[in-house]
Amino acid sequence: MSRVASILNTRTAIAVVLLSASIVFPDVVMAQASPFLTGATALQTNVLAWATPIAIILVMVLGFMAMTNRISWGWPIAAIIGIAIIFGAPQIVAWIRGMFGV
Repeated sequence: MSRVASILNTRTAIAVVLLSASIVFPDVVMAQASPFLTGATALQTNVLAWATPIAIILVMVLGFMAMTNRISWGWPIAAIIGIAIIFGAPQIVAWIRGMFGV
């Protein structure tokens, strides 16, 4: 047997062993988390941590201004809808991904 054929047989054997191990132990193969997913989750956590006090103050100020008739009620309503979209983003994304079967 030539050296090249021996190397190919060794690589084939290693590939077969790894493939069978991934079929038998799928938890071990899929144990690593995506770096993008980890970063996106951290970013989402930080944005929501900053957005919470800002949203509370915004609703208070817009509600006060609307009650004193300094702005129309459309601004506070639009702000509340925007806040619902920001804080409901994970659920909205999960819903859309579910629609496409991902």
